[in-house]
Amino acid sequence: MKHGLITVAAAVPAVKVADVEYNVLEIEKLLANAEGQGVEILCLPELAITGYSCQDLFKEQLLLSKAEEGLMMLMEFTRKLNIICIVGMPIQAGGLLLNCAVVIQGGAILGIVPKTYLPNYNEFYEKRWFASAQDINTTDLYLAGSHVNISSSPKVFQTSDGVKFGVEICEDVWAPVPPSNNLTMAGADLIFNCSASDELIGKHQYLRSLIAQQSARTISGYVYASCGFGESTQDVVYGGNVMIFENGKLLAEGDRFSFQPQLLVTQIDIDRLRTERHTNTTFVNAQREAKAEIVECKAVELAEFHMLRQVNPHPFIPADDNMTSTCEEILNIQTTGLAKRLLHTHCEHVVLGISGGLDSTLALLVCVRTFDKLGLDRKGIVGVTMPGFGTSDRTHDNATSLMQTLGISQMEISIAKAVTQHFEDIGHDLSHHDVTYENAQARERTQILMDLANKLNAMVVGTGDLSELALGWATYNGDHMSMYGVNAGIPKTLIQYLIRYVAHLSQFAAQKETLLDIIETPISPELTPADAEGKIAQKTEDLVGPYELHDFFLYYFLRFGFRPSKIYFLANHAFKDKYDKATVKHWLTTFCRRFFNQQFKRSCLPDGPKVGSVSLSPRGDWRMPSDASNNLWLKECEAL
Repeated sequence: MKHGLITVAAAVPAVKVADVEYNVLEIEKLLANAEGQGVEILCLPELAITGYSCQDLFKEQLLLSKAEEGLMMLMEFTRKLNIICIVGMPIQAGGLLLNCAVVIQGGAILGIVPKTYLPNYNEFYEKRWFASAQDINTTDLYLAGSHVNISSSPKVFQTSDGVKFGVEICEDVWAPVPPSNNLTMAGADLIFNCSASDELIGKHQYLRSLIAQQSARTISGYVYASCGFGESTQDVVYGGNVMIFENGKLLAEGDRFSFQPQLLVTQIDIDRLRTERHTNTTFVNAQREAKAEIVECKAVELAEFHMLRQVNPHPFIPADDNMTSTCEEILNIQTTGLAKRLLHTHCEHVVLGISGGLDSTLALLVCVRTFDKLGLDRKGIVGVTMPGFGTSDRTHDNATSLMQTLGISQMEISIAKAVTQHFEDIGHDLSHHDVTYENAQARERTQILMDLANKLNAMVVGTGDLSELALGWATYNGDHMSMYGVNAGIPKTLIQYLIRYVAHLSQFAAQKETLLDIIETPISPELTPADAEGKIAQKTEDLVGPYELHDFFLYYFLRFGFRPSKIYFLANHAFKDKYDKATVKHWLTTFCRRFFNQQFKRSCLPDGPKVGSVSLSPRGDWRMPSDASNNLWLKECEAL
């Protein structure tokens, strides 16, 4: 395991029914291939050494003894390999014949897992040949030259670097209470399923859904390998199904009905699974009674680590095929939240500052949708432009155009005179463009909005977003404050997509051109004077860093609790074609410093709706002391 990632594989070897020597040689080819790709644990199909569809040949002593010899061949082959291999075969134990998965590494048997639930319906009559794990009455077995233990007790295999995994076999996962329930509750991060499932119309989708749900329910990685081409087609066909899931998400899937052997390789994030588990109180409570025997094994030593997973550089952005439904869902959440607050307070007016930037634009669109759904007059929405020392013509024109075409009430109140007077009162030099110069403007704007709200019996709608809250990029008791923050759960990178979505809706055709220009406008608080050409001089991303990087850092820091070194590793992979390592390190350090230092602003946030899995509400998702030290995080950043 490296960076919390373990490389796993599901394989479908070429097979000839009852030809053990051929089958073992084919398995060895896949083992060598997997070893060369850095695979740490390989899962092979059910009864792979003999073939699954031997039927009454399983009663033949010659086949059973050859299967044991085949296992010895595999053990010898793995003697100089690092990889852990899970392979299916029939095993005689006392007076029983068991359908088993054998876990081997470095020429030794680590453990044997017998199948618990045996199908005995339709085309499957396993009870004709095999006994269940529940029937075992012996614990010691001499197999392939080794004394091994075999029992019905659940086994969790634990590598020396801490990865835990369990094994179940085919029908086990179809049972009402699969063995993997107990295995994962007992600590297994991964479940490997050696399977043999035939293909029928509609069955694949059901199986896919079943494994996805089992992976999600148990918050585990699930590796599934089913036998394929070469098995008997006397009555049914085996398609060679290989799938790998992580907490319900499909990471990789093979090519069903392939006539060639398959080796499906990917990486599962163990850190991610464990974070999900320890923050999920339902999982924590469920595991109290779980028990399993722990089987120790060696960690696989990797000569090199190659990142196989795709890392989405924009984790907050929905996939293209889900974009429409997700954007609509988000806007509905925002709209519903604001609507409830208006109805609860018997308020028919809202006030918000309109700057011509992304955040205030989205907040305004949410207000419009809310008023329309409540049947309220849009004139109850009071949009206020408050030009100051840094307001550009572009943002001002976009703000006024948007308000006019949306049909809301419009006000313009310049803050220049009031702020100039304020600077005289406190003895501040107007030419000194420091934090006092900037924050005084933000607080003046908030004062105007609050006082207008009192005058109009209205509510101030906040415009600040999740990214700004994470970085503390808000003036305390300035734009930091409102009566309801509709954007509090939405990161900056997502806001652009939401506005673009609205721009292409037919009911907002009149605003489309303005909305698209707002998206293209540089992000800025416009608190310092424009340049000689009247263009925006103060650009937020020049000061605090690219929002796409900060949103990436925020997602993995909050959602999974990853340490800086892992976030740095993932970010370098995700942005390898855009930012160099020094740039990533610089802004990650900035993020860690600002996130801790600015917690005091988040400790007193106004209410606002949670939209996704990441939220900074001090009442719900993120509770942190305002004076917590960031030394641990900054030191790890320095060491990168």
